[in-house]
Amino acid sequence: MKIQIMGAGALGSLFGYFIQKAGFDVLFVSRGEQLKALRKGLRISGIENDVIKVKVVSKPENADVTFVAVKAYDTERVSKQLSKVDCGIACSLQNGIGNEEILSKYIENVVGGITTYGANLKEYGHVVFAGEGITHIGEYKGDGVDEVFEVLNNSKINVEIVEDIKEKIWEKTVINSAINPITALFRVENGMIVRNPHLWSIAKRTALESEKVAESIGYFFDAVKVVREVAIKTAKNKSSMLQDVEAGRRTEIDFINGVIVKIGEKKGIDVCYNRFLWKAVKAIESI
Repeated sequence: MKIQIMGAGALGSLFGYFIQKAGFDVLFVSRGEQLKALRKGLRISGIENDVIKVKVVSKPENADVTFVAVKAYDTERVSKQLSKVDCGIACSLQNGIGNEEILSKYIENVVGGITTYGANLKEYGHVVFAGEGITHIGEYKGDGVDEVFEVLNNSKINVEIVEDIKEKIWEKTVINSAINPITALFRVENGMIVRNPHLWSIAKRTALESEKVAESIGYFFDAVKVVREVAIKTAKNKSSMLQDVEAGRRTEIDFINGVIVKIGEKKGIDVCYNRFLWKAVKAIESI
C-alpha cells in the first residue's frame, strides 16, 4: 500500500514518520526549503529521537491513501493537484472548517479527520514530537474510513472512528479559536493560557462565544471545559498559529475564528472576542 503525505510540514512529516516506520511505502510531498531539507533526511526529536531517509517530491503522485496536511488556505490548490492523479482515499488532518467540502469537489473518496498530536517544526527537516494525542476520523464522502483506520492503527497512531466527524471538526475548531490566536498574539505555549488569569479570561469568553455558534448549527459540548483540558494536556506545545506567526507565514485564522465570526453574525450571536482575535491576527499578518 502506497501512502502519500500531501503537505509534509510539522504534522504531516510526523505522521509520515510513524507510517513509514510501520513498514508502509510513504511518499512525502513538500515544497521550498522543507523539500530541500527532507531530501537530506527527516529528523524527529522530543518524545522520540530518530533520523530517517524519506522519499520526497514536489508534486503529488498516484497513491492508495493520501493524508492532506496542508494549511487550510492551500486546500483548493492541492485539491486541484490531487484531482490530476489517482490519489486514492484523501484524508484531511487539517485545522479549520471547510477543508473536506473543498476536497469533495475534486476527489471521490474523502475521509474527515482531526488530530491532537503535537508537532513543531524546529527547523526545516527537523520536527519536534511535542505531544501524543488522538486522531478521530469519519466518513465524509464515498468510502475509505476503514482503510485509513488500518493505516493509522498499524502505525501505532491513536485513532478512533466516529459517527459524525463534522461534530469533531467543529469541536476542535472551537478549541482552536480560544487557544491558537491567543498563543500567537502573546507568543506563549498553550499551557500559559490556563496559568495566566488574564489570558484565561480572554480564552474563556472566546470559548463561550464559539460554543454558542456551534450550538446554533446543532453541536453541543462544554467548550470552556474542553479548552482548559486541551491547554493543560498540550501545555508545552506551540500552537500551529504561533509557529506561523513566528516564521512570518500566513495563518489559518480565517478558517477558525473567521468562520465562527461569519456564522455568528448571520445568526445574530455576539462574537466580539472572536472578531477581535481574528482582526488582531490578520493585523500581524499584514505588518
